[in-house]
Parts: sequence; structure tokens; C-alpha cells
Amino acid sequence: MPVSNLDKILFQESGFTKAQVIDYYIQVSPFLLPHLKNRPVTLKRYPDGTHGESFYEKDAPAFTPAWVETFPVPRRAGGADIRYILINDLSTLVWCANVASLELHPFLHCVPEIQHPTYIVFDLDPGPGTDVLTCAEVAFLVRDLLSRLNLLSFPKVSGSKGIQLYVPLHSRADYAVTQPFAQAIAELLAKGHPKLIVAEMAKSERTKKVFIDWSQNVDFKTTVGVYSLRAKRDRPFVSLPVRWEELDSALRKRDADALYFEVEAALKRLGDVGDLFAPVLSLKQSVPESVTEAIPRHEKTMRNSKATGHRSRPHPAKSKPI
Repeated sequence: MPVSNLDKILFQESGFTKAQVIDYYIQVSPFLLPHLKNRPVTLKRYPDGTHGESFYEKDAPAFTPAWVETFPVPRRAGGADIRYILINDLSTLVWCANVASLELHPFLHCVPEIQHPTYIVFDLDPGPGTDVLTCAEVAFLVRDLLSRLNLLSFPKVSGSKGIQLYVPLHSRADYAVTQPFAQAIAELLAKGHPKLIVAEMAKSERTKKVFIDWSQNVDFKTTVGVYSLRAKRDRPFVSLPVRWEELDSALRKRDADALYFEVEAALKRLGDVGDLFAPVLSLKQSVPESVTEAIPRHEKTMRNSKATGHRSRPHPAKSKPI
């Protein structure tokens, strides 16, 4: 397919060009496309690079080629449907990169089952005075509570400041179940660790704390996709899966840099370890039937964990290379 302005610099500090953006997405496509298949995507476009204005584009623009697959989704406020782009093939991915869609933000569901998320996401957002290492500390607390509920979770660094945890479902659970569950988890952890975690939206409450954003678990919000570039800085970082051992190592060494991956490092890593997020594509799990009954059972355990200052190491069975 035709591309244009390949020498245009999109990441200013590093001189990273549109050609390099397109090349990255081509190289990462075998890993990325399975995670985007049939998911409506919001594009975050930077026509003039990271120093220019950016915008989220939900509705496929008028110049979208006819061969680009889209899916109509009703607007919450009524009116014409939103035609979301589906990035189901390499040509569409390259087209999106060519229109400077540096970031790709898919929904948690696939079409046509737009009320049934295939996973739950916990977006760990560091407030002032905290960083990605603080998020890693919180990630273990989330993981351990989910594990007590017989739920496996998979972490990825956001490529910006935070960390996201994904809980695969692939069940018939809908957002009316998954969002209250995520909220209950966040609020329980905030109650047990009030100096470290907040579950409230107000930014005034987040200083020196990590906000567990449970609100992403709804049919009208998106989360930056795995293997997407991030345009928060003037150098291209990648939203990339990590092992629990790597989070633990970064915490012990107080090495935040170990949790940031630029394009070259991300591609090399994929060649070495493959898709650490592969289980997210197919692992079937169930939200406990009664959230209100399942979660309080562990409040005593959480209080004891807090009192001893214990943070468990990665469980061997969950830490094997995938």
C-alpha cells in the first residue's frame, strides 16, 4: 500500500521518523495482530509528531480506504454509529501507522460481542511522588489478591509511567460483572494499604499513592494496547509485557530503567522470549460468582500481610518462561 512523508520526524529528541514507526509496526505485527483481532481501536494520532498536537480518533476518518475493515458501535448519546477501525491485517496496521497513529488503544471486547470483555484490566497510575517502581509494588498486591481468588494475572509496563495487569476471562461475563469486581478489588486494597493505594478518581487524593484505575472496565473506554508505541516522550518507548520476576528484580535493585523499553530493545526482547502475553489470548477464567462473598474472605489475610510487611515472591508455577 502507498505510504508518504517517510522522512518526517515524529519523535523529536531521537529523530525517530515515520519510516521507522512503520517499520516497527511491521516487525512487531506477528505478535501484535493477534491481540488486536476484531477489537475496535481508538487511534491516538500525532500528525506533527510528539511536539505537535495529538488527538484520539474513534470514528474512521472520511479518507479511510474502503478495504479497511470497520465495525459500527452505537453512540452512548445517540446519533450515528461510530465506525471503529478493526486492525485485522498488516495492511491496515501500516495504514494506521502511515497516518501517524503512534498509539493504538483497543477495547477490552471483540466484535460483535461488545458487552463481553475478554479480560479485566487494572491500570496502575502513579500519583505525584511515586513512580513505576511504586506501581510494581502495588502490582504484586493486586496479583496476590487475585491469586487467592484463583485468578492469574499478567503484567505489562505501559511505556509511560505506570503498569497494567490483565486478567484473562474468555467467558460470558459482561461489563456489569467485571467493573464492580475490579472496583471491589481496588477498594479492598486501598482500605488495606491506605498510605500506598487509592481507588478514588480525584487527582487530589493521589499524592504519593498509586491509583488503581478500575474504571477502564467498561464498554466505552480503551486501554493502550500491548506492543503499542507510546508518545509520552520524545523517544519511542513500547508498552510491553514483563515477567513477575522482572518486576521483583527491578524493585529489589530500585532500577526503574529496567522497566522501560525502546523500540530496538523491545524487538530484540520479542525475538528472545516471544509473546509473554500469549496466555491473555486464550486462558479461560471466571469471575467469582459472588464478588461480595468471595472478596471479604481474604480481608484478614490482607491485614496480616500488611502487618508483617510481607510481599510474596513470584509463584514458581506462574513464573516459568512462556
